[in-house]
Amino acid sequence: MIQPGSLLSQINNPEDLRKLPTTQLLQVCDELRQYIIDIVSVHGGHFGASLGVVELTVALHYVFNTPDDLLVWDVGHQAYGHKILTERRDNFHTNRKYKGISGFPKRKESPYDTFGVGHSSTSISAALGMALASKQQGNTTRQHVAVIGDGAMTAGLAFEGMNHAGVSDSNLLIVLNDNCMSIDPNVGALKDYLTDITTSKLYNRFRDEVWRILGKFSQFGRFQQLASKVEGAIKGSILKQSNLFEALNLRYFGPIDGHDINHLVSVMNDLKDIPGPKLLHCVTVKGKGYALAEKDQTKWHAPGLFDKVTGEIYKKTYEKPQPPKYQDVFGHTIVELAKENPLIMGITPAMPSGSSLNIMMKEMPDRAIDVAIAEQHAVTLSAGLATQGMTVFCNIYSTFMQRAYDQVVHDVCIQELPVIFCLDRAGFAGADGPTHHGCYDIPYMRCIPNMIVFSPMNEEELRNIMYTASLDEFKKYKSAISIRYPRGEGVMPDWRKPFAKIEIGKGRLVREGEEVAILTIGHIGNYAVKTCDMLAEEGIFPAHYDMRFVKPLDEALLHEIFSKFKKIVTVEDGALMGGFGSAIAEFMVEHGYMAQIKRLGIPDAIIEHGEQLELHRECGFDPEGIAQAVKTMALQTVSTSVG
Repeated sequence: MIQPGSLLSQINNPEDLRKLPTTQLLQVCDELRQYIIDIVSVHGGHFGASLGVVELTVALHYVFNTPDDLLVWDVGHQAYGHKILTERRDNFHTNRKYKGISGFPKRKESPYDTFGVGHSSTSISAALGMALASKQQGNTTRQHVAVIGDGAMTAGLAFEGMNHAGVSDSNLLIVLNDNCMSIDPNVGALKDYLTDITTSKLYNRFRDEVWRILGKFSQFGRFQQLASKVEGAIKGSILKQSNLFEALNLRYFGPIDGHDINHLVSVMNDLKDIPGPKLLHCVTVKGKGYALAEKDQTKWHAPGLFDKVTGEIYKKTYEKPQPPKYQDVFGHTIVELAKENPLIMGITPAMPSGSSLNIMMKEMPDRAIDVAIAEQHAVTLSAGLATQGMTVFCNIYSTFMQRAYDQVVHDVCIQELPVIFCLDRAGFAGADGPTHHGCYDIPYMRCIPNMIVFSPMNEEELRNIMYTASLDEFKKYKSAISIRYPRGEGVMPDWRKPFAKIEIGKGRLVREGEEVAILTIGHIGNYAVKTCDMLAEEGIFPAHYDMRFVKPLDEALLHEIFSKFKKIVTVEDGALMGGFGSAIAEFMVEHGYMAQIKRLGIPDAIIEHGEQLELHRECGFDPEGIAQAVKTMALQTVSTSVG
């Protein structure tokens, strides 16, 4: 059992923290940072982001009266220290594990988690809503704090929140954690703007001198106003640009050192007494306190298990070649295709390493674009490129595609543009939990006109559908295509096969059988292969069909199936409501067939975090669950039903 340090062991909640003198806060920070390193190295999880905000976390809980004062974290990669200080220290080793605590702030887990997060850039809007509610309810003393990373600031939602906050006269403090990183390095004009502020020695020297002189009179409001005006003039003249945040009517303070705990406490105590919306700009280092994480911040965002002394990241060893990750198949395949087709471009919203588009970015930097955390922009940018004849692969995690749904409908499908959406992390995402599960893309994509929905059962099919969608003849469909595939490894160690066209809307027979037919979509079909092998040993021989397309369905194949089988099991790693199984049931009803259908997939419930197989088993579509469904159906008398 990993033990916390002597001071940290006495802190069960922020009230205990606030009993300590400020002289002991540095030791608390050191012990908190070490405890995160100790736990994550052994149990896994996100790493660098929480190390970078240790001092900030301690200062926030020391200065503000949480949970009465409301603290909202953006995303949750940076909230490990927060969890440890808020009554979850002894359970922290269960972080991200099945039935353990969540890796992200979660309202039903703790009163200190004021808002559930996972997707970025929500903190300002949420905290502003809380501030307006407090004002409406007559609570004038409650503080409201949103902690947002500079990467999350690139999303439109963050600007929308700031735009409203600036005219709200609300008691809101936005803490900008500026470390030049989200998961991958930040990109865009905002990053350059913040860098300009933080690196201008002349500006910072003038700013410090102004506040040193006028700060002596800070108890007098008019001198505070004067200092602010003088500082604003400095920014405008030295930086050659107006202050973005003050242009939005937010009082701007900073930049300050986000690792100087005593200065953070002093500044935050002062800010508590300044009314109205304000922004504190803190400069931090992602991975602070662990040299390797500071040096390679992307690698150490979530490194897995590692030796904390040597820094060795433990990798599984295998006696024979293993199949690649679907992400890497995508990354290498798009480069192969782009070498032959100069019109191919790749787009991703801040996930180049996660999606493996970084392979193309390294080899063809002018043809692969990271647009930062801006999914809506990624989709409409892709649409704009497509209007000019470009072949665009827009790679977005399934869970984040939800944020750009209007753009998919309005800017792509209504205009009949052949954008190729590669939906990574489709199905259960694993330890990241419900905010990251890609449950809903089949229902929300298949209902849109001019959208083809495909899911590969293996790496070869992923390569071939990418090849098919990149051909000029694909444009005749006047449709976009959604290609969904899961997080993690495929099934084909020898996956680099010559490209072959896939006929749009055509499924395939995987295994002949009798009495019961198993219909699958995507990678989860490999479970059905195992199921059929298991059942064969018991003398049960279901047929197995890989349908490939949810839209358009292979109607010829379905007519054949419903003519031959009266018992059908559908399997999908996606939401049952409106999903693949629903599409099969709709086909049966529309064409007057009579059969029993058992649909297996993700139920109408929020499924928590855990390993993918654990979650598949919980929902009943692991190999054993599929086998049980087949055996149960084989024993039933035939009647028309849909389950």
